[in-house]
Amino acid sequence: MKLRSSEWFENDNAELTFQHRSAMRAMGHNPESFVGKPIIGIFNAWNDFNSCNYPHKELVEHVKRGVLLAGGYPIEMHTISTPADFMKPSDLMYRNLLSMDIEESIRSQPIDGVVLLCECDKTVPGQLMGAASCDLPTLQLAAGHRSSGSFRGKTVNYGTDLWKYSDDYKAGLLSHDDWKELEQSISCSLGGCPVMGTASTMKSMSEMLGMMLPGTSSIPATHASRKMAAESTGKRIVQMVKDHLTPSKLMTESAFHNAIKLLAAIGGSTNAAIHLTAIAGRFGIRIPIERYEELTEGIPLMVNLQPSGTHSMDDFFQAGGLQRVIRNLLPVLDSDCLSCTGETIARTYGRELPRFQGEEEVIATLEAPFKEQSGLAVLKGNLAPQGAVIKKSAVSPELFKHRGQAVVFNDYADMLERIDRDDLDVTPDSVLILRNCGPIAMGMPEWGQVPIPQKLLKQGVRDMVRISDARMSGTSYGAVILHVAPEAAIGGPLAIVQDGDWITTDLEHSTLQLELPDEEIASRMAVWTKPEPQHKRGYPRLFAEHALQAPEGCDLDILRPNSKEEAVFVPPVVGRG
Repeated sequence: MKLRSSEWFENDNAELTFQHRSAMRAMGHNPESFVGKPIIGIFNAWNDFNSCNYPHKELVEHVKRGVLLAGGYPIEMHTISTPADFMKPSDLMYRNLLSMDIEESIRSQPIDGVVLLCECDKTVPGQLMGAASCDLPTLQLAAGHRSSGSFRGKTVNYGTDLWKYSDDYKAGLLSHDDWKELEQSISCSLGGCPVMGTASTMKSMSEMLGMMLPGTSSIPATHASRKMAAESTGKRIVQMVKDHLTPSKLMTESAFHNAIKLLAAIGGSTNAAIHLTAIAGRFGIRIPIERYEELTEGIPLMVNLQPSGTHSMDDFFQAGGLQRVIRNLLPVLDSDCLSCTGETIARTYGRELPRFQGEEEVIATLEAPFKEQSGLAVLKGNLAPQGAVIKKSAVSPELFKHRGQAVVFNDYADMLERIDRDDLDVTPDSVLILRNCGPIAMGMPEWGQVPIPQKLLKQGVRDMVRISDARMSGTSYGAVILHVAPEAAIGGPLAIVQDGDWITTDLEHSTLQLELPDEEIASRMAVWTKPEPQHKRGYPRLFAEHALQAPEGCDLDILRPNSKEEAVFVPPVVGRG
């Protein structure tokens, strides 16, 4: 087996070999210890702002031990991190920057195999995008989800319960002292959100795509099995280098189709539609937005987790976790796809699992699901010519079909200024419109779950139709239509909606319609003025100039190949630096 790293350390050019080995010696790496062994780059994305990824500060040592035990040589490297709680206005655009960080670090350095340490929302897809562009043997290891909290004797989960209690606080049902107490008790440990938000969703997608060891995506951050998973990941990646088991052999078009079906079964985040499309695009695989609805036709909700259900990720793990879901879902999957073990998913997940008391309350079967309606509805019409999405399992049933008059917020600042005013002309049947929050305008932040106006919260309203060109947190819920494309800032029809316009939504028929004649829409567009760019320089400007729309995954056009044939890893020329 000829290792890629041998170009640096066993080159016929004696001067280059001398230079590279000498540089390693300076850091205490004896060439006798690593030359001829697979060098595993372990990419660590923790920092002191990222509570989700923070466990990797310790877990990386267990990965290194696994690599050494398997005969490889570990090299820890650090990348930018994407702490969703702190990155403003949007961590989505930094997903792409993270992918570039990963790709170029792999491409330019003597690495034979890769371990990616992930958890927080955009870390998982960003890492997979970078790995896809390099196509060296790669595995991901998640940090795991945090523990549920406790508030006034009730279990509370960071994310979904936060939105519910926030509505209660604004409605006057929760005092200021209650609110401060909740702040201290809802999130008391490290790791990702303990519900089926974007982090848990994308970890599940990674395992389904063969990029994470089977059974490891749903282990809690505080469980000892998480450390053992880290060691096993280190061991397995060394063998994957020897077997040349690369991402392109795992993340095939059929594997992405399996992931989309799993997305429906777990009631996963709407963000996954952007992320899966972006990852697939790095291989030259195109996933039309309609595919998210077509592939999930008839696939029900099989997981009773917040925000689509009631339980937490701890309950999910104790009920058998993702392994049980995939096993129950196998009849509708392409079971010939490979897992990272090198076996088919039929062999990997088809084995009998131990039974757990109460598991049927958390994980269901295809024959007896929790909800018949799941997956993403892809809505099209004159308001969203390129499509918009909504999570069916999180929508109040009475809002599956709706007609109401628009209440328009021109941007996020406008919404914040007016949403809770007593003179806001709004009723429970209104359709709240938020625009100029898409990828080009603002980097597409998670602003799409427009708050219920305070005056309606006090009346007991907890859901209403909301439409935007933004995203929303995977922990959120409600009749929220997202990712409207084209976005308003580039002249999408959302840009010309006015207060009082009638809008109809119909999930059953996948339509989103502005009740205006084509002539009126054209007349309004003729006098519409494109807004000034928000960013004048730096990476945000680069993102705004090159970002694709939501149905294309919001990747940068310069990072995507035009075809599968162009998706070829270009090795560096190893010479003097």
